[in-house]
Amino acid sequence: MKLDQLTVRNFIQELGSGSATPGGGSAAALCGAMGAALSAMVARFTAGREKFRNAWERMEGIKQGSDELAERFLALIQEDTDAYQEVLKALRLPKEAEEEKAFRQEALQKAMKKASSVPLETLRVSERLIQMAKGAVEQGNPTTVTDAAAAVHLAYAAATVAAYNVRTNLSSLKDDVFVDGCKREAEEILERIEALLAEADGYVNTQLP
Repeated sequence: MKLDQLTVRNFIQELGSGSATPGGGSAAALCGAMGAALSAMVARFTAGREKFRNAWERMEGIKQGSDELAERFLALIQEDTDAYQEVLKALRLPKEAEEEKAFRQEALQKAMKKASSVPLETLRVSERLIQMAKGAVEQGNPTTVTDAAAAVHLAYAAATVAAYNVRTNLSSLKDDVFVDGCKREAEEILERIEALLAEADGYVNTQLP
């Protein structure tokens, strides 16, 4: 089942079903895709309008970049579900004999690394999006400032959920070097994202009554 080809209603139904997938990681990526689409929309609503000529170059960059990020987020919706399906597959392996236990543990560790790496990628992409969305907030058509702000907050939601998923999936891993590296990167990215969110919010609040 290709999640990005479902209708909105069907995706929501799948998300609310009793299945473990799709779950929060896929929902985070969907938030990112929606945020990227809004960022692109603001850029298109600004570029080409004479009164915003000074922002055209930046808006063209935001438009192209946001379109690319939207596609990446759509792919991550599926990648997150596929990664956790591999975890579930490993958990179902037999574990009676010692050889079975060892094989199951190896498979589970491999699957959990993948399940940690995908939301970490979502977190990375979310940082790129919030940088673009902040530009849309600051230089986009003022009539779309709340749309740009929505893009910022959707990027932040995607990042926050992705960071939670990184942390919970790392908790099952025994590779300390991998775990420490992922934790450190996730914390650093989230810290930068929170700073960008605060700056964007500060600007939006100066533009609203």
